[in-house]
Amino acid sequence: MSKQRWAKRKGTQGERDLINLFWENGWSAHRIAGSGSSRYPSPDVIAGIATRKLAIEAKVCNDKKKYFKDEEIHGLKEFCRIFGAEAWIAIKFGGEEWMFITLEDLNESGQSYNISIQDLKNKGLLFEEVIK
Repeated sequence: MSKQRWAKRKGTQGERDLINLFWENGWSAHRIAGSGSSRYPSPDVIAGIATRKLAIEAKVCNDKKKYFKDEEIHGLKEFCRIFGAEAWIAIKFGGEEWMFITLEDLNESGQSYNISIQDLKNKGLLFEEVIK
C-alpha cells in the first residue's frame, strides 16, 4: 500500500473515531466524504446539538508539527460563516488524545498555518472541554 493511501486510510479512521466520540456523548456527528476534493468548502466532520454546531477539520499525525494549507483554513472559515458553525481543528498526534484548537490559535507562516504538539498542549482543549 502506498504511503499516501495509508495516510488517507488513517485519516478516515481517525474521523470515524471522532464521530463515535461525539455520538457516545449525546451529539450528532457526520463525516463529510471527499471533503478535501470538493470544489465547495467543507469540513471533515460536522457535529452538533440543539444549541451548537461545530465544523471540524480533523487530522491524525505522527509528526511533531501539523501544517495546513491557506486554502484549507480559509475554506473552513467560509463554510462556518455560511453554515453558522464554530470552526475547530481536531488533531490526534501519535499516542495522544484528540485535542482541539481554534483557527485563531494556529501559527500563521506565509501561505500556510501550523501547530506543534507543544503549542497544541498549551493552547488546545480536550474533547470533553469542547463539548461542555
